[in-house]
Amino acid sequence: MTPHWPLHGLSLCTPELELRPVTEADLPGLAVQLSVDLEVDPTATRYDGLSDADNRALALHQGYWRSVGTWRPESWALPFAVRHGDDVVGSQTLEGEDFPRLRTVDSASWLAPEARGRGWGVQARAAILALAFGPLGATAAVTSAWHDNGASLGVSRSLGYQPNGVTTHWRGDRPDEMVHLRLTREQWRDSPWRDRVEVRGFEPCRPFFGL
Repeated sequence: MTPHWPLHGLSLCTPELELRPVTEADLPGLAVQLSVDLEVDPTATRYDGLSDADNRALALHQGYWRSVGTWRPESWALPFAVRHGDDVVGSQTLEGEDFPRLRTVDSASWLAPEARGRGWGVQARAAILALAFGPLGATAAVTSAWHDNGASLGVSRSLGYQPNGVTTHWRGDRPDEMVHLRLTREQWRDSPWRDRVEVRGFEPCRPFFGL
């Protein structure tokens, strides 16, 4: 951890996982875990002459550099590397737009194929919710997934998220439905996960969130 970027000293611990903010050293290991079914940010640059796998890896790298280089208390994205023991098994991102005023967070995540089906998606999401509703003082968390992404929607619903509308977006070569869900601070208080996550190293990070 550098004293000028204390976010790298954050740690979120669940019964089986530890989440720590992604560092540049994590990027190669995360890149090899990317699966072909992961939808890359549609605004990411695609480089002609490179393979699909290489373009995915570059999108991961550039997304990380963008999150660090454009960080402001009013607009931020904090990607975590999800670890099970010594193995990096995926990534979980917490995002805040106009956070000091709106106190609302969003999230995105992915797990390597071999890490799925073990309940780790729930634990990783619970970890960032504990950070959001705990020291960050968020009042609501929102999330979105395509209507046929049963795994993501299942994680959200198991943690108490409630329906928050459906919108239509362009997906590949056709329009499709995006499902939105929302979890309030009050609903999180009833979650059994509330007391199963330990947040470490937050205090030096307060100014970075406008707190």
